[in-house]
Amino acid sequence: MARGESEDRLQLHRMRRPEPEVAGAVPALRRVEHAGRGHRRTAADALAKAETDLAEADRAARAALEAMGHAREEAVRAEERFEGAKRRLSDIVHEIEELFEVSAEAVAGLAGLAPSDPLPPVAEIEAELDKLRRDRERLGAVNLRADEELREVEAQHSSLVTERDDLVEAIKRLRQGIQSLNREARERLTASFEVVNRHFQELFTKLFGGGTAQLQLVDSEDPLEAGLDILAKPPGKRPQSLSLLSGGEQALTALALIFAVFLTNPAPICVLDEVDAPLDDHNVDRFCDLLDEMARLTETRYVIITHNPITMARMNRLFGVTMAERGVSQLVSVDLDQAIELREAS
Repeated sequence: MARGESEDRLQLHRMRRPEPEVAGAVPALRRVEHAGRGHRRTAADALAKAETDLAEADRAARAALEAMGHAREEAVRAEERFEGAKRRLSDIVHEIEELFEVSAEAVAGLAGLAPSDPLPPVAEIEAELDKLRRDRERLGAVNLRADEELREVEAQHSSLVTERDDLVEAIKRLRQGIQSLNREARERLTASFEVVNRHFQELFTKLFGGGTAQLQLVDSEDPLEAGLDILAKPPGKRPQSLSLLSGGEQALTALALIFAVFLTNPAPICVLDEVDAPLDDHNVDRFCDLLDEMARLTETRYVIITHNPITMARMNRLFGVTMAERGVSQLVSVDLDQAIELREAS
């Protein structure tokens, strides 16, 4: 800039010389000078502006370079965080698959969370997780034979279920059998009861020389569960229960019931132990007459234990025990039918 200005001044000095050949060019030169000064000022302003723009561009370039450096550092740190997050995510996925034996995508389903549901508070989840861990620790060590034991228990359970079904079916059949037996028993008991009751009424009338009696089932409509009551009416008395009769009347009534049973279902042998003890002589004769008729109607052999001479006289054979010597017992047998024949022959 200083060199150009000197040249302009030198040229201006030459032009001012009062030489005749340049005198006519002075106005033109002044105009050129004026224009040159204007151009110089314009160039100086443009130069200053360019220098200012260059300084600002330099500052902007330095700031851009500095920002680019920071951005590169942030990018490196971000990439490191991203890689760390990827490794952590991979570790979490692997841990989930090992712990829960499901894919990571299915964990939300196990927790009962939908994709749109908000996540629960972390503190609450950690507290619940600690509780579950304590519960797991209280359960003790893992039983490695659990699957095998489960199969054994399932096999045992299946066997027990089969046995239970068999037992239920057997119980059902038993109940059906019991019902059938009860039905048949009721029918047989009712039929037998009617026959025994008819025989009892006939024998009672023969023993007492009149009167009436009957058997009654009481306390239940089911014959198998009902009790037995005897209603007797000796001649000249009103009907009353067995407990209100005298001892002899009770004995005759009981004999009528026993012989009624034997008439319905005879047995090979019948033993009567001093049944005539409460009877007077007249009733003993009635008892012996009934005994003779029972021996005739049935094939039962009757063994009578008695001290009554009337009864002993009506028997076919007597067996007794005597003590001819002190402390020595001897059995004595007497055939009364044969004795009567010998007496008649003699």
